[in-house]
Amino acid sequence: MKKWLDQAAQKDLEDPLSAYRKRFFEPDNSIYLDGNSLGRLPLTAQKAMEEAVTQQWGRGLIGSWNKHWLALGDSIAGNLSKITESPVANIKVGESTSVHLYQIIHGLVHSGLYPKQLGVDSLNFPTDQYILEGFDLPLHRVIYPTNRSADLQQLKEAIQQYPGIYCLSWVSYQSAYLYPVAELNRWALNNQSIIVWDLSHAIGAVETPLKDTGTLAAVGCAYKYLNGGPGAPSMMYLDESLMPQVKNPIQGWFGHADPFAFSDQYLPAAGIEQFSAGTPNVLSLSGAAPGIALTAEVGMKALRKKSLLLGQFLQSMIEDELAGLEFTIESPLDPTARGSHLTISHPEAWRITQCLLASTPAVVPDYRPPGWIRLGLTPLYTTFTELACAVEQLKNTVLHKSFERFSTERNGVS
Repeated sequence: MKKWLDQAAQKDLEDPLSAYRKRFFEPDNSIYLDGNSLGRLPLTAQKAMEEAVTQQWGRGLIGSWNKHWLALGDSIAGNLSKITESPVANIKVGESTSVHLYQIIHGLVHSGLYPKQLGVDSLNFPTDQYILEGFDLPLHRVIYPTNRSADLQQLKEAIQQYPGIYCLSWVSYQSAYLYPVAELNRWALNNQSIIVWDLSHAIGAVETPLKDTGTLAAVGCAYKYLNGGPGAPSMMYLDESLMPQVKNPIQGWFGHADPFAFSDQYLPAAGIEQFSAGTPNVLSLSGAAPGIALTAEVGMKALRKKSLLLGQFLQSMIEDELAGLEFTIESPLDPTARGSHLTISHPEAWRITQCLLASTPAVVPDYRPPGWIRLGLTPLYTTFTELACAVEQLKNTVLHKSFERFSTERNGVS
């Protein structure tokens, strides 16, 4: 491993983003490779939360709505506009990803713009499928022969045969497969269909230019690569061409054109604001804002460049050091065809993961059934040296069979 550790040290010295790591809270004795599930804590988020609780809530009380809180969502939307290269007027921040997806799907179903049938594929995050199953409509599921990548011909044939409203992930949560978004958007448009894209495993690490790709609708969480904190509010995106026909099914008071008039009649706000519902979750928004602002500050081109370098380096080490140890790379081998995590499989993946978590330093990946280990690469704080040390730990865990002292029983968050 010495050659890889030496290379990693040199790469870290040459990394133009290395200084940003110091802007995050750093746990002791931990190599954190799970930013694709929950991002690390920005130091400015600590200060923002303290300010929101002690000063704005504690001292400012209700006056903080006008001074601070009402404009908070718009401020975050402005940074998401930079990250996604899309108009700020098309972006709303607030509810969970599931609620936003429900709002968009419901609105599209009742818009009359598309046939009333829905579609997902077998690479999509399960929650998205659950939301679609809740509608009393035909649901077509495109099932591929492998979870590594989409069969684009199979997907296109499904859209052609069953036109309607589809939901797909920009980057697959399992293998990190990166969809050819613009190509599929054009295909959907030419076949009386629309694709609602879930950006959750992409935004903040992969470029997501919504306008340039012809994306008309999208949702995405902020607690992964955007480092917005656990349960951070999500974003929704809706192209302006759809806003007159797509209506919010949850007629909450913050989606009213004049909520503080307390009218007996509901009058939806103009544009994307009609999709607001209940009172904004101020503490979550306050915690999410700094990580999103930091991502916008660095810029997606620089972040994607480092993400690709990290992925190439990790892949090379795995192919060299873990050969013959029953590991298999489950992600696309072309770095440009995947997002910012690399997935490997092993017959003892669960116990290996538990062993890594108990090692010193602890290596923190995550486990996904049936036997996959995801290694998240967050460009803002992941170092090349961390990746080399993680591969060394993986190798030693299997060579010495250290995993055998751990139970095969799974429980809790993995």
